[in-house]
Amino acid sequence: MPECGDLAFAAGVARHGGAPAIRVLHVSQPNVGGVAVYVGQVVGDQRERGWDVAVACPAGGALPGQCAAAGVPWLDWPAGRAPGPRTLLESLSLRRLVKDFGPDVVHLHSAKAGLAGRLARRPHGTPTIFQPHGWSWLAATGGQVAASRGWERVAARWSDALVCVGVGELREGMREGVRGPYRLVRNGVDRRRFRPADGTARLGARARLGLPAAAPLAVCVGRLTRQKGQDVLVAAWLGVIERCPSARLAIVGDGEDLDVLRREPVAGVLFVPAVRDPRDWLAAADVVVLPSRWEGLPLTALEALATGRPIIGTDIPGIAEVVRPGVGALVPVDDPAALADEIVLRLLAPEIAEKEGREAAAASAAYDLSRTMALLAAVTRECAFRPACRKPPKQKEWTEWKSPF
Repeated sequence: MPECGDLAFAAGVARHGGAPAIRVLHVSQPNVGGVAVYVGQVVGDQRERGWDVAVACPAGGALPGQCAAAGVPWLDWPAGRAPGPRTLLESLSLRRLVKDFGPDVVHLHSAKAGLAGRLARRPHGTPTIFQPHGWSWLAATGGQVAASRGWERVAARWSDALVCVGVGELREGMREGVRGPYRLVRNGVDRRRFRPADGTARLGARARLGLPAAAPLAVCVGRLTRQKGQDVLVAAWLGVIERCPSARLAIVGDGEDLDVLRREPVAGVLFVPAVRDPRDWLAAADVVVLPSRWEGLPLTALEALATGRPIIGTDIPGIAEVVRPGVGALVPVDDPAALADEIVLRLLAPEIAEKEGREAAAASAAYDLSRTMALLAAVTRECAFRPACRKPPKQKEWTEWKSPF
């Protein structure tokens, strides 16, 4: 006898003429940074699959524009970044959007959407995917740490899939007692857009950006926040210019820490507003630096790999998963001296950086975006057509989702 989930899937196939078309509402807060880029990639892919998709997120930021460019409807969901007294109202507002759109699946991106969306899920019961993009307790302080862990443990029961972007993120959730239907769908990079950049490409990128052709250059791309650790990088740069006076550091991004970072000028440091396309900055670099305090699995790291650039990053889940031996170096969190040492090593010995860059380009094949999108589509189909019969998972292990389609 077929399982009821199989019957549900068969019914879905019949409804859509043999090709399961799915109606998906993606909900995101934030609407900027790597999460916004990721959501834009996903909705573009799902639209190409013939699915009916929409995005609910706050106005402003990059994501509404990405939706317009992809021909995907954007629904205004006015929600703040942090939880607070308005969270219940934001959840009620989201519940109305879900009711009006009538999705087969709601896909919640990041902690705030996960909070409001899973509070809203209980009355309407729509199958729900939660994708933390970095667990909420990592950004919390004081008593909020325990509260965040407790919430995620409870809310997991209202999640039909917990999608983790990397092994480190998944293991972190399990270690902290979050039990649920985990699905590992690693972040990916579009290797058609991000290609290995040789010396000629580096010179061309520097010319377009108005940078010196021969100056040793480190690049850091990301939102200017405590999470991303640019304060540690600026502190490290004092040690870099002592040994490599001609070196330049480009910090590319916007965020709430900009004024603090610029308060004490440091020689050779250039602050660049956020760019929609970082390819020239990555191609121009001799080394890419990720001094983050926590991550899921950063897209910048994958883009640097595909561009053929060595990475100096912190030894944290997400970055350590990408920066394997031979493609760069890992340093402790909040250690400017160690960070400076690894940057200087590569700026003063470009042959090391070039060798690691070649290894990085080869390693990027494991993170091809097409595989990421296919795996996520399979998880979404599973949630859409097998919601009613799902039982809480008994296994303590996780699997990388393998598409049955």
